[in-house]
Amino acid sequence: MNELPEGERVAAATAYLQQRLGRRADGLRLGLVLGSGLKNFATQVADAVAIPFAEIPHWPAPQVHGHGGALVIGTVGGATIACLTGRVHLYEGWSPAEVVRGVRTLRRCGVPDFLLTNAAGGIGDHLSAGDLMLITDHLNLTGMTPLRGPHEPQFGPRFPDMTRVYDSELRARLAGGGDLQSGVYAGLLGPSYETPAEVAMLKRLGADAVGMSTVHEAMALHAMGARVAGLSLISNLAAGIADRPLSHDEVIAAGKSAEAALTALVTRFCTGLR
Repeated sequence: MNELPEGERVAAATAYLQQRLGRRADGLRLGLVLGSGLKNFATQVADAVAIPFAEIPHWPAPQVHGHGGALVIGTVGGATIACLTGRVHLYEGWSPAEVVRGVRTLRRCGVPDFLLTNAAGGIGDHLSAGDLMLITDHLNLTGMTPLRGPHEPQFGPRFPDMTRVYDSELRARLAGGGDLQSGVYAGLLGPSYETPAEVAMLKRLGADAVGMSTVHEAMALHAMGARVAGLSLISNLAAGIADRPLSHDEVIAAGKSAEAALTALVTRFCTGLR
């Protein structure tokens, strides 16, 4: 039996959200994806409507501690946003198309701008645990891409340019609202953390931070004509830099510590989007 084309899956999810949200779907200004440990930011969304991922046709649900499983629609800083309280990852067994299905659906709903957040290990000498880093560019080292497969025109051109994936205007707005670092994010498959030798390799390749998400979402959205910004919470220093073992509990704790700073930053950012 032939599988349903990805475009039809996204179309079904889009139609469901448009019907469920009614006129509210027309005013969506920002899509926000919350990374590990950051899901509680959604409690700051005013006039919120929460829709579990499981209720949206064809949407996979996160299975990782620290990620939520709902789409929250409401306002932050006066702007109407669609907030994904978690994401799915390749290392859980999902395909790249499934990883980006949520953000592709929001883009098809008309969302023009996206802010992708994650928790990452710090590699650059200028980074410390607890920093927020604006993503200026990325290295997709997963060996996979959401653009692979039969070309579906609604997802963008067959060969999209990736010169400026992360929008300079959105980066400037974020930088004006807080004390931020900046750098290149390396996306790897996971779920193991990197070895010290791998971290040294990534540093030589130009990476400032490393994680297991974000790059596919950014590629898919940029191909669809969305403006994309990325923000990494440096939850820890990568292997071989800090002299202690790495753990996911450390990532979750860093997310909780960063909630206030992230909330203030995103609120200021959303105020400028109205």
